[in-house]
Amino acid sequence: MTPPIDRRRLLLGSGALAANAALAPLLPAWAQSGHGGHGGSAPSGPLAATTGTTLAGEDIALAIGAARFAVGGRSGRAVAVNGTIPGPLIRLREGQDVRIAVTNRLRETTSIHWHGLLVPFQMDGVPGVSFPGIAPGETFTYAFPIRHSGTYWYHSHSGMQEAVGLYGPIVIDPAGPEPHPTDREHVLVLSDWSPTSPHTQLRKLKAMGGYYNWQRQTVAGLLAGKDQSLKERLEWAAMRMDATDIADVTGATYSYLVNGHDTQGNWTGLFGPGERVRLRIINASAMTNFNFRIPGLAMTVIAADGCNVQPVETDEIQIAIAETYDVIVEPPGHTAYGIVAESIDRSGLVRATLAPHLGMVAPVPALRRRPVLTMRDMGMDMAGMEMAGMEMGGMEGHAMKMRDLSLAPGVKPGPGVATIAPMPADRLADRPTGLEDADHRVLTYADLRAAAPNPDPRSPSRQIDVNLTANMERYMWSIDGQTISEGADPIPFRKGERVRVNLINHTMMPHPIHLHGHFFELATGAPGTRPRKHTVNVLPGGKVSFDLTADAEGDWAFHCHMLLHMHAGMMRVVTVRADADSAA
Repeated sequence: MTPPIDRRRLLLGSGALAANAALAPLLPAWAQSGHGGHGGSAPSGPLAATTGTTLAGEDIALAIGAARFAVGGRSGRAVAVNGTIPGPLIRLREGQDVRIAVTNRLRETTSIHWHGLLVPFQMDGVPGVSFPGIAPGETFTYAFPIRHSGTYWYHSHSGMQEAVGLYGPIVIDPAGPEPHPTDREHVLVLSDWSPTSPHTQLRKLKAMGGYYNWQRQTVAGLLAGKDQSLKERLEWAAMRMDATDIADVTGATYSYLVNGHDTQGNWTGLFGPGERVRLRIINASAMTNFNFRIPGLAMTVIAADGCNVQPVETDEIQIAIAETYDVIVEPPGHTAYGIVAESIDRSGLVRATLAPHLGMVAPVPALRRRPVLTMRDMGMDMAGMEMAGMEMGGMEGHAMKMRDLSLAPGVKPGPGVATIAPMPADRLADRPTGLEDADHRVLTYADLRAAAPNPDPRSPSRQIDVNLTANMERYMWSIDGQTISEGADPIPFRKGERVRVNLINHTMMPHPIHLHGHFFELATGAPGTRPRKHTVNVLPGGKVSFDLTADAEGDWAFHCHMLLHMHAGMMRVVTVRADADSAA
């Protein structure tokens, strides 16, 4: 059983290497700097509990308790799992059953959601949707079969605890041979940390939508010919929109982390020259989409959201909140390589190191120029609008169209819907925000091809539109103009039916949309090779279509995984029910 949390010694953090070494026992073993990594092949024989803080077997115990976390000279309230942040690595095998007893030592209700795992809805871990939550002092035992392999993670679905430390990785080894054997692997959990409570962050953003945006355009930038022209700035100002509103919470308050370490902490994963190394990358951040790269090393993507894909080589991946990617790298020689996760708005980054020896430090790259949004990010596909014969007058005309609810049937009008995208474009093949002009290869969803066909090859029998809506100035977020707290009706599906879902983003921010209890098939590429995912990032002013087989009966959360967006209202419930007319 897991020992009680010793709060007196739980001051986690990163800093100089010497200080980091002293704190190493407080980090989970898998996340400690200099960890040699796991063997590339799954362990043989029956799984048993492992040493340190990698947990396996049929019975696992987790304890959730209060803590403090420190990084970069700042500290704040935290929530830890088994006394560590991130939490223990849970490693299981496809085909086994598992029982995970979670004890709540907080003074508030808690929960754990098994992100991406296909579990019975009663075990999904969303208070108010699938179960009541875990009350203080109580233990809840999650019990479910492990039905598939891949890289996943777990986190709280209560009170924004995810933002203050309640998250950890899950690795599911395949029942059969590993299709991509490697010499070793490392788990990389990316996250963001602020000493400011997420509830305080939300309050500040409601008072001023751009509170944490310290990279607005300036007069000096205008005179230097940077970013927008004066005409463009005046046009955007007339619509009360900010072309630099890329991220809500930024490096102004966040430290960015790899496995609980900031850049000074220099988390280091070891490799032997010539080895094939698998990196299991998990974006467990609360509000940060990361641009991930390893300068000097190509990455071969072999899995997305736990599902195997046909290998595709790239140099950079924008990994949205809650997504996972598995990549293989083959570092030659005796060089230290930087593992770089840069925030989407370029307000900060974290550099870890991949090296043949402990003590090596890779260079820290300079922050790249922050992005500036375009008319395409407002859902104004100019070429498409011209082809459709729409008026192309000044910004005043565009602003009127952006408030025309007839362009988005099904959206409930109200103060929470400030803009409607006049002509949202399918952006699955677009390079993501800020990487449009990169001079190297950048992964897009259109590059992903499933390693095996979807088990359900049927064409959809119907389609629905799901509108992502907001009043960004007032920091109001919703789906179809409704929030779950306002009593929005569930989105209903019949068990077994195949449905085309169109996600339409009427805002100027990307939204990583996650559906619990299911994988869906992105509508990109030829049938039979379309990738399956559980989270998809919908670019600003764009749309994403996916095909869903509603095969898991129950009530399921469906939401933006930007934590403050979900908390402010961008969440609905999907219901899957059997009836006499259900598809076979």
